[in-house]
Order: sequence, then C-alpha cells, then structure tokens
Amino acid sequence: MLTFPNAKINLGLNIVEKRTDGYHNIETVFYPIGLCDVLEVKPSETCSDYSFSSSGLAIDGDAEDNLIVKAYRLLRSGYQFPAIDISLVKQIPFGAGLGGGSADAAFTLKAINELFELKITPSRLEKIAAKLGADCPVFIRNKPVFGSGIGNVFAPVDVSLKGYYLLLVKPEIHVSTPEAYSMVTPEKPQISLSELIKQPISEWKNTIKNDFEISVFKRYPYIEKIKNEMYRLGALYASMSGSGSAVYAIFETPVETLPFFETCFVSGGILN
Repeated sequence: MLTFPNAKINLGLNIVEKRTDGYHNIETVFYPIGLCDVLEVKPSETCSDYSFSSSGLAIDGDAEDNLIVKAYRLLRSGYQFPAIDISLVKQIPFGAGLGGGSADAAFTLKAINELFELKITPSRLEKIAAKLGADCPVFIRNKPVFGSGIGNVFAPVDVSLKGYYLLLVKPEIHVSTPEAYSMVTPEKPQISLSELIKQPISEWKNTIKNDFEISVFKRYPYIEKIKNEMYRLGALYASMSGSGSAVYAIFETPVETLPFFETCFVSGGILN
C-alpha cells in the first residue's frame, strides 16, 4: 500500500499555560499542505517482524527510534497482523515545525489498519497516535481543525485556503522544540484563535501570531528576515510554523522566489 504522508502548517499558535505534567496547553489551527513523503507498507515475504528502509533526506539514528517503527510496534502490541516491509522516501525536512515525522507515524497506523482490515475506528486511531506524540493524532483524519490541550483536542474550524498560493521556506537551521518551549512565557489570549481565524486573511497579519516567534527570532534572526522578505514580496499572511524553523506565506497569486532564499529548502504551490 502506497501512501503520501503530508506536512501541516500552524495558522496561529498560542502557548496558553504550562501544565503540571510539564507539557503546555496551546491553541492552534492545523492546516494540511501538499508537501509529502512517500510511504509504502506491504506484507513481508522475507522477515518475521518488520524491515524498514529509507531514501531521500537522510534519517539519522537507529530504526527502532523512528516514529514509523514505534507506530508499528504500538499496533503490534495490541493487534494481530503479519510481518511487514516499510519503505519511506523522506521529503519533508526535519526540525521545521511541519510535522513530517508525526505524519509518517500516523499514516503508518492508517496503512496497517487498512491493509490488514483491523477495523480500528478513527477515534481509536487518534488515541493510539497520541501515545506517539502530540502532533500525531491530527494526521489521522487529516483535515483543518482547531487544536487545544497539548494539540490533541480537536474541534471543527471553518477555514479554507483553497485557491491561495503557499510559499514555504526552511533555512538550514534546526530549532529544538523543547528549547523553543523553554524560552516562551505562556499567556492566555484575550480573544481565542478560534474566533480570530474567522477574520479575512488580510486581517490575520495584525491579529494572529505564533508565540514561538519572539524568542526564536531573537536567537535566530535569519528566520525573522525570511518572514519579513515574504511580506516584502506581497504576502497576505506570513508566519513561522510550529516551533520552526520553516516559515510560510500565503499569497493571492504565484510568487517568484529570490536569491535571498537560495540556501534554503523552498516549496510551494496552490492550496487545496
């Protein structure tokens, strides 16, 4: 079974409060985008457990530490199905705030569930995915949602970027998510993001923010320069995604990228 785990962007991200368990409660809108990895899961004819191979962007570390394998192990602990071969073409950059690893894990759960007809409901899959990481559950249903809690409590959101153009730029900078959280002072917003997102996109620049930007921009000023350049190019809205380092912009028409971005990973296209 061939699947295409896609990235997401965060439309706004408020760090509301620090929890007693060390995590943070947030408000954000998760929005799927077209940048994808390629994941194949199929019954194995040669192994008794699993095999895992990857190409594209290099994946460091032991396979057992990969979220894809952790997803497989988690399902294997509760359900019966044959050994599998897993292969991944990695195209979503790491350390970008795009949820690539989380998407790979969630799509692994969905692929195994469908391939072997395990009949696990989406709600149950979301609960399983939550054990792998806060971003994983959103990729089960894979549609725009308002996220709260630690990013795993979802509510419908009426927002569509269909027909707009996305420019995504990821510099050669890795932002550690724990480090980014350690530099943020949580604060409950006066107006919930769930209300602000209803405004016209042209208003978002003045009302919707990513709380990580203040501290991340201070430590990595080049990321802020990317955002400023996007506005100079005519973006309706630009923001860092998640804890960075990727920055995205929404345009009404296609935009020519400039030499300013030539050392960065650049992606984009029309949004659905």
